[in-house]
Amino acid sequence: MNKFKHSAIEVLKVEKKPLHYKEITRLALERGLLETEGATPDSSMNSQIITDIKHKGMSSDFVKIGPSTYGLNPNYRTEPKKIIEEIKEIEEEEKRKVESGYVGKGGEFLVCSELLFRGYNASIMSVDVGMDIIATKESKLFGIQVKTSNLNQYNTYNFDVRKVSFERHDSGGVYYIFVLRSENNSQFLILPYNEMAKKVHEKAIKVVVGDKYRLKIDIRDGKVYLGNREHEMGYYLNNWEVIK
Repeated sequence: MNKFKHSAIEVLKVEKKPLHYKEITRLALERGLLETEGATPDSSMNSQIITDIKHKGMSSDFVKIGPSTYGLNPNYRTEPKKIIEEIKEIEEEEKRKVESGYVGKGGEFLVCSELLFRGYNASIMSVDVGMDIIATKESKLFGIQVKTSNLNQYNTYNFDVRKVSFERHDSGGVYYIFVLRSENNSQFLILPYNEMAKKVHEKAIKVVVGDKYRLKIDIRDGKVYLGNREHEMGYYLNNWEVIK
């Protein structure tokens, strides 16, 4: 089960009364039921509970009692059927994480090999320091963050970037490389940090769930769009020369 939903259920079971989502979050953090690196966990908690109610309706674990205030659904029961459903949900979530991990690591190796072919001394970081690849060329140091996505059913590519990581690496030597994987090939959208920051300001890159930036990349008629048709990014597609 989602860690926010699970911690909210545990808090509401103990308190035995509806609570504002900020109070739910505070108690979950204080009691060690919730661990998160997000800068706004209360917003994430509210979003997860609302999404659960919206998608599951009467079968949701939660009910909305008042403005931003939630309680446990009276029909919530820890019966075998529900436990089995939760186990399946956990298994599916773990499966998605594993598959995403393989795709992400494959993207890192793909970008690293491209950099090596182009004369960069590049290596994948074995420890998570916020950068996936460190590269040097002509005495210049570059930090590379790699994000990989398969083409989805809507013919777009979706990527998430953690706000805390993005804001920590405010540097002209940092680049984001988005690997766009389709059935036939892989392409690379290579954005310098300052271009990323510009698109955040222009709201082409949006905030989701409080602690992440969401990028939607769409390739139509040979053109590359970020967010919507107002932000054409073809200049950065497969343009390795921007890393300098």
